[in-house]
Amino acid sequence: MAVRVSPGAKQSRIQGRLGNRLKVRVVAPPEAGRANEGVLELIASALGLSVRNLEIVAGSSSRDKVIAFSGIDDADLRARLATLVASVGAE
Repeated sequence: MAVRVSPGAKQSRIQGRLGNRLKVRVVAPPEAGRANEGVLELIASALGLSVRNLEIVAGSSSRDKVIAFSGIDDADLRARLATLVASVGAE
């Protein structure tokens, strides 16, 4: 999943979609991997998954990241993502 991250935000939240990316804001600063940890924790929590099931596979030092998921089948992941995006759009 493609993600656009804004570190150092006032509040950690999933803001919505930006093109084909999920736009995420995290409180953690982009230092020593703290923003990356914040992104994984936020997305895992929003999808009802363990952080161990998520991994940043590209963009670990960039605002644009690619996150891979494990321990969940594609259909279930797509359904959870669709629900998440719909709920964010309703805010």
